[in-house]
This record gives sequence, structure tokens and C-alpha cells, in this order.
Amino acid sequence: MASRPPPRFIVRRHDDADRRRRLLWLGLAWLGSLLVVGLVVGALVERATAPAAVDHRQQNALLAQIDDLKQQVANLQRAAQVNEIATRSLRGTLAQREEELNGLRADLGFYSRLVGGDAQRQGLKLQEVKLQPIVGSRGWNVSLSLTQNAKRGEEISGNVLLSVEGLRGNQVTRLEWPALGDAAQKNGLPFRFAYFQQLHGTIVLPADFRPTRLRISLQPAGGEPVNRAVAWGAALSGNITNTEGDRDAQP
Repeated sequence: MASRPPPRFIVRRHDDADRRRRLLWLGLAWLGSLLVVGLVVGALVERATAPAAVDHRQQNALLAQIDDLKQQVANLQRAAQVNEIATRSLRGTLAQREEELNGLRADLGFYSRLVGGDAQRQGLKLQEVKLQPIVGSRGWNVSLSLTQNAKRGEEISGNVLLSVEGLRGNQVTRLEWPALGDAAQKNGLPFRFAYFQQLHGTIVLPADFRPTRLRISLQPAGGEPVNRAVAWGAALSGNITNTEGDRDAQP
């Protein structure tokens, strides 16, 4: 009996459960690969962005320090300006008070002299000298204050002669009263008083002459002269504290 040839087709029953298992494993494998890729990419991104974040924080910290330093500098500048204004104001006040004090001292000396407070000097005295330039000319106005002790009660008279020392070219020169004053007052500025008197005169200096010292000679009638030498700058300020040749007349 002849054998049967094998069948050309084999019919098998379809297993749905096995197919689902394969699909499930494939899905899990795909998800796992995505997870691995995500972890790798995240690590790379974190590694790349970490230095940038650190640099950004450092930059913010430096900017904050710079702003703080700028504010401190601004505060110091304002404080320095306030101190400068206060110092300038204080200096001005001190200068004003010093000027007032000098004026009070001069007044005190004047009245003390007038009422006999200076017992050692009771004769004719040059109390004050002031020079003032005449604008637009080479002339100078001269003001002199003369006093004597009120206790004397005697009228005194005489003349005041002025002379100026200075430089003319490279030589020391002294200009006497005839070269300075009015020809009508060739004998000097006359005075006559019992207690005090102010004299006013005008002198004219040559253009090439630079004055350094003013000399005043008080010549009372019948008495010894009183000679004073005052620095030109001191005469401009009215301060005759430092003088030379001071000698009061004792008629």
C-alpha cells in the first residue's frame, strides 16, 4: 500500500494570548529604550548647563557688590560735599569774627588811649593808618587817626609829613612829601585838636614805582616828632600793629 504524501498545508489554531505577550514585550523594550535615551540626554544637558548656572550666580553676586560699592561711593561723596560746605562756612565765620575782633581791639585801644588807659604813653599818637587806591589812577587816599590822652586837656597842633619807600627799577627809592602831595600843602597835612582828629590826604606815585613802606612823621608845634613806619600791605588793611620807629611826643 502506497504511503500518503505529506499535506501541503498545515492548519494551526491562532493563539491571541501569545501575540499579545510579544507585543507587550516589544512595547516594554521600546519604552525602556526611550527611558535610557532620556536619562542620557538629561545627564548631558545638566552637565552642559551646570557651569552656565554657576557663572550666572557669580555674575549676579558681582553685580550686587558693584551696586553696593557705587552706593557707598555716592554716600561718601555727599558726605565730603557737606563737610566742604560746612568747612567753608566755618572759615568764613571765623574770618568775620576775627575781623570783628580786630575792630573791637582797635576801638578799645582808641578809647583806652583817649581816656588815659595807657599811662606810659600820654602824648601825641598815630592811632590808625588806612590806604585806599583811587580807581583808574595812580593816586592813593590816605586816612590818619591822631589821638592824645584826654587827661591832658590841652590842644595840640602841627603837621604830618608822609614819605614812601619802594623800588624804582632795581633801586630802593624814597619819595618825600613834596614829590607826593599837593603843592598847596607843601608843609604837610595840618592838624589841631584836643583829643583826637582824622586827617585825609591824597598822594600820587610814579608809574614805575612799587611801594613797600609808608613813613609818617607827626611834627607837633614845640614838641618832638612822632615817627612811624608801616608796611604798605598793613596800611592797606588798616593794621599798624607791627611798626617801626614808634616814639610818642611828650610836649
